[in-house]
Amino acid sequence: MARAYKSSGNRPAKPPTGKSGGRARGRAAPAGTPAQQRELRAQGRRTMRKLVDAGMRVFAERGYHAARVDDIVRAARTSHGTFYLYFANKEDLLRAIAIECAEDVNRLADDIGPIGPDVAGRDELRRFLEGFFSTYRRYGPVIRAWMEDQVADRDVDRLGVKAFTAIGSKLGERMTEAGAIPVDALPAAIGALMAMLERFNYALVSRRLVLDEEDTLDTLAQLIHRGFFGGAARVEKPSPAKRSKKSGSR
Repeated sequence: MARAYKSSGNRPAKPPTGKSGGRARGRAAPAGTPAQQRELRAQGRRTMRKLVDAGMRVFAERGYHAARVDDIVRAARTSHGTFYLYFANKEDLLRAIAIECAEDVNRLADDIGPIGPDVAGRDELRRFLEGFFSTYRRYGPVIRAWMEDQVADRDVDRLGVKAFTAIGSKLGERMTEAGAIPVDALPAAIGALMAMLERFNYALVSRRLVLDEEDTLDTLAQLIHRGFFGGAARVEKPSPAKRSKKSGSR
């Protein structure tokens, strides 16, 4: 299923902007091949986290294939010797990032609640979209490598296919529950929706579109809710004053 919405672009991505997902920040990345051979202490986990974050920045700036270990080491402000204590090569680093990303994507899939045609369904869809946006901002380079078949390691590629298939399958279940999409049209609907989400986020990240995040989430949720879940033609959005009042009451 995931293969159906992979794109064929090969342009390198520019650095992602915006806030990263709070659940992923600060946690230890999965260990690379050399690091798996020993127990890491707190300092070792921090160093590995620094290398992972530097790798994601470099992959975003240069593209995965053009990125070099030299670039990652420089971005992390560490040495080649330190890099090879934790990762065998840049492919090993990508594998660690991919495992971390796949875990977050699978959590997103597990957390998708019922999305009916009512306002509560629209709100649940918006909550999912907010999480998806956050995950894409953090892991955009890895997700693009998956979607554009840039990953030579089949095990790493399968991680992405499995994770995004999980999201597509869960959204398909919610569409079926909402009764808005005929069963025979469901595969096409899932493929179209997943392609829309991935490419829209790619445009936001790589082309640095200057859009208000709240309005963007409201608009996209409304479009998807109506088109895929049988939502009403118009769902009332809280006015800026009501939104401000609601935020202040928390």
